[in-house]
Parts: sequence; structure tokens; C-alpha cells
Amino acid sequence: MVKRRKVKETFTLTGDSYSVVLEKLALKRMLNFNAPPLKNTTAEPVWKVLIYDRFGQDIISPLLSVKELRDMGITLHLLLHSDRDPIPDVPAVYFVMPTEENIDRICQDLRNQLYESYYLNFISAISRSKLEDIASAALAANAVSQVTKVFDQYLNFITLEDDMFILCHQNKELISYHAINRADIQDTDMEAIMDTIVDSLFCFFVTLGAVPIIRCPRGNAAEMVAVVNTVELESKLRENLRDARNSLFTGDNMAAGQFSFQRPLFVLADRNVDMATPLHHTWTYQALIHDVLDFHLNRVMMEEGAGAEPSPAGARPKKKSRKSYDLTAADKFWQKHKGSPFPEVAESVQEELDTYRAQEDEVKRLKSIMGLEGEDEGAISMLSDNTAKLTSAVSSLPELLEKKRLIDLHTNVATAVLDHIKSRKLDVYFEYEEKLMSKSTLDKSLLDIISDPDAGTPEDKMRLFLIYYITAQQAPSESDLEQYKKALLDAGCDLSPLNYIKQWKAFTKMAATPANYGNSGVKPMGLFSRVMNTGSQFVMEGVKNLVLKQHNLPVTRILDNLMEMKSHPETDDYRYFDPKMLRGSERYNITPLISAIVFVVGGGNYIEYQNLVDYTKSKQGKKVVYGCSELFNAAQFIKQLSQLGQK
Repeated sequence: MVKRRKVKETFTLTGDSYSVVLEKLALKRMLNFNAPPLKNTTAEPVWKVLIYDRFGQDIISPLLSVKELRDMGITLHLLLHSDRDPIPDVPAVYFVMPTEENIDRICQDLRNQLYESYYLNFISAISRSKLEDIASAALAANAVSQVTKVFDQYLNFITLEDDMFILCHQNKELISYHAINRADIQDTDMEAIMDTIVDSLFCFFVTLGAVPIIRCPRGNAAEMVAVVNTVELESKLRENLRDARNSLFTGDNMAAGQFSFQRPLFVLADRNVDMATPLHHTWTYQALIHDVLDFHLNRVMMEEGAGAEPSPAGARPKKKSRKSYDLTAADKFWQKHKGSPFPEVAESVQEELDTYRAQEDEVKRLKSIMGLEGEDEGAISMLSDNTAKLTSAVSSLPELLEKKRLIDLHTNVATAVLDHIKSRKLDVYFEYEEKLMSKSTLDKSLLDIISDPDAGTPEDKMRLFLIYYITAQQAPSESDLEQYKKALLDAGCDLSPLNYIKQWKAFTKMAATPANYGNSGVKPMGLFSRVMNTGSQFVMEGVKNLVLKQHNLPVTRILDNLMEMKSHPETDDYRYFDPKMLRGSERYNITPLISAIVFVVGGGNYIEYQNLVDYTKSKQGKKVVYGCSELFNAAQFIKQLSQLGQK
């Protein structure tokens, strides 16, 4: 009979790493047949096959490259439901969700005797009945001895950054803002959504090895989702702690790494607390890529060879090829500049390119000298002096080639972003929205921008107007609103998102207490120094050089109030849950906390994430992780609002 085991391990963390290190270590252990990976060994790894479903693929792909998989002995990685040939002398590691469909396929693999041995790893805990189905299939196929291990991995979340995670990419529409907020939602649908979210959050805390202190808003109508999630999560954590022998938190695993002295704070927020930020045009590199390009799970997809040269008369137009770029922690330029304002990124790419060209020219010069012929003493002396330099240059060639690859990557990506900024006047939108959100003086009428045929797409105009409507102290009069609606329709806008936002604002009474976005705004900085050079890749004429000023967005401000134990009307009535204490006891933590996870139900974005990163930099010793049920850009969010507005 197959013995089911649960993974329990304490990890020691260093630096600023959080879930990315923990989840990556858990995956590496899994791929080593659930034994700790060997360190400093030259031994060949055991060659094996990795079988995953789409959920497993999404979890692994941002964390482990194909090269890393190969180094761990993964010769093939295949989807569970693809056509797979038998490889009878190789062990197979499975990493799948314990769904009915997946269990059936695993049973089929056992009957077909596809592999030498089976290491079954389930992303979430498998139920006893499904485990019995596998046992029955193994028994019928005479393959009991081949099912070597069965593990619950508790890895049902996707880590995108050291300090950022999302719940899912596949089937994300099932827990989307639209799914949670639709008017015709049934109780059974809402329960299914809550179960999905709570299961993933529970997995996150098992992997983190920490039982958090939970805070969430009291349950007015808009925030009921957060409360229900909190109660369910707290119950699940409490239930697990109660079983001392089988608890996944036995031995106070939260003593690992960052949580050496203190348990983390877990703040559960609802998307409805801030509807303007997800619609906001942005100005930082990572958030811009997500806003204007096809960017998901740390990979950006771009069209290349789009037929820049006109095709000859009668010739078929060239097909556009798709190219993908991985933006990972190994890319030092990305790590340094992903949160930087775009003009700064463009300038830095140009500087990197200039430095590379200088190094390349030096190698060419040395090669030329090495090719000197004849008895000329000066030439021989020069040759001797430069031999050591050339040897050094040749040894650094792989590093130089990798640098060139990254420069090409960011040149292509930044150029594509710049094309969008110029063609849609995104700098104008960003600056105007910042002024709206910070209640600054406006230098141009909103109607003028909406009516300008050269300023942005219909979607850009709708985003701008929704931000105005959400952040306005007083809703526009009916006559003004009709004028705006006519201008939006003339610009080709779909008014469905506005229909929903009107209902939402009336329902949550946001008109009386609009979210506060600070009063910092942005500052124009004149012309560029280097980027305007004629030799630059990036010709920035007509694009404003806007410098960001730090201000806390609503989610960051809520977190700050709770971490620093500040008394504030926004957070004074937040509920307090501690799964380690007796229910009903109100013994609050009274010291400011150093570690926190803030999680947004209903979807998050890179603007909010970057704001939290900037906040953490200003707070020495603080560690903050950002999580959300799904990660969407403004176009995807507008689409959901449109669906809600059509009902």
C-alpha cells in the first residue's frame, strides 16, 4: 500500500529572499526524489522524466530554467495529458494538481507501464478517496512496488519575485474580480472561490513555515470577501496546529530565516479598497512592460520581423515572428532597473551599449595588433605588450557575449515600450492621472484630452476618465457627465466599465470618503542629457522626463498603519486573528512588526507591488511580501469591469 507523507522542512534564508528561495528549494528537493539535493558534488545526477500539468508548469517556469532542470537530471519535461511514449527504464517525477482528470491519467500511466518508477507529487493535498483510486489502479496493474513515493507538496502558488506571489495563472478567471463581484453569483460559487483562495494561502504559509497574525477589514458589503477568507484561513491554520503529531508547523518552523524573532503580519485587503491604481498609466519599467506588452510569468512575448521593409509588389507579406524574453533575477540590469522610471532605463541601456562597444573595439584593436607581421621592432614590442591584454579579453569573452545578449534584450524591450509611449502619449496620461489622484492643479481640461484624436487609444481615455470619476470628491453633475459620455463615445469608448464604477461608487459610498493617494505628484525635468544624443538608440523627443516622487498608495498606507501600530480611521476597526491563541481572546501584539505579507483579493498589479518595494526600502530592517489572487494589467481589469457593467 502506498504511504502518503507530507513535506515538512525548515529552511534558513539569507538576504532579502522570501518565498522564491523557499519554493525553489522545495522544487529542487522534489526533483531529487524528495531528498535534500547534494551539494559540492561532481557525481552525475540520476536521469529522470518530469511530468506536470499546466498548474505545475506555471509554478516551475518562473523559478527553474531548462538548464537548471537539466543539471538536476531532467532529460524530458512533458505535460501529463500529452501523448507520451513508454520509457520503461527511467523514473518519472509527477507534479500535478490532485484533480479527478489528473488522477485518471496517472492510473492510465500505471496500467500502460510507462516508466520504471513513479514519484507522485501533488501541488495541493490529495484526498483519501483519490489516494485509494491510485492504490487500486497500482494493484490492478501489478505496479505497487513501482509507485515509490507519494507526497503532498503544498506548493499551490506561483512565486514571481523574491517578495511577490500570485495564486494561479491557469483558470484565473475562476477567482477574478469579475467572478467575485458579479451580481448573479450563487453561494456555492462563492464557497468554491473561497476554498480555492484559502487552499493556496494555506500552502504559502506551509512553505514559509510560519503561522501569521492576521488582520483584515471588518465586513461591510464591499469587504465581506476578505473577512470570509480570513475566517476560513484562520480555521484551517488553527485546525492544523491542533493536531500536534501531524501539524505542518511542528517545531515552530517560523523560527527559520526572516521570522527568527517574530511571526509575520498577514494583511488581507480587498481590491475594492483602491480601484484607481489598477487603471493608472504607469512610468516604471516593469509596470510599463506589463501594461503595454504581452508579459506574464516573467516572460515577455514580442513580435519581430513585422515587415519593416515593404514587400515587393505582388509578394506575400512577411509573417510576424514571435520572440520571447525571460526577465529573471539572473539579469542584473533587470534587477537594478525594473522599478526605475522609464527615461532612466533608456539612458542606462544606452550607457551599457556604449560600454560594450568600447570593450568590443578594444578586442578588435588587440586582434589587429596580434596580426602584425614583419621584423619591425616597434611592432614586435607592441605585440608583446598586448598579448596579456588579449588573453584577458579572450577569457572574458563569454561574459561579454552574455552582456551583449542582455543589452539586445533590453534594447528591444525598451524600444517596444518607447513606441507605445510615443504613439499613445502615455507620459501625458501618467502626469495627468498623478495630478488627479493627488488633487493637484490641472493644466489642461479632461475634455480636451478625451477629445484629442492623437492622444491615446479609446481604452487610454476610458482609464483616465474612470480615475477622474473614482477620485473626484464630488461626482460630476448629470449635464457634465452627459458631456463626458458623449466625448467618450465619439472617441470610440465602450461605456460599460463606467456603468459598473457608478454602481460600485454608490454601493460603497466612496463619494463621501475617497481613497487618499497622497499629494506628491510628479515633476517634469527638462531635456535628457545623454538620451537625446544623435547616436542614441532611444530618440526621446516629445516624451516628458518625469521624475517620480515617493508617496504611499492605499494598500501600502494600510500596511504601514498595521505594521507600525498607528491609530488611524482607515485601520482602527481592522479585525485581529491569531490561530495560535484561544478563539475570542483579544490579546493584540503591541510591538511594531518587522515582517509582513499583504495580500489583495480580487487582483493586484505591479504599480502596487513597486510602491511596497519603495516603502520597504525607506524602512530599515522591514521585510514585506506582496501577493494577489491574480495579476492583471489595466486592459485586463477594464475588460472585467466591462463584463460587470453589461449585466
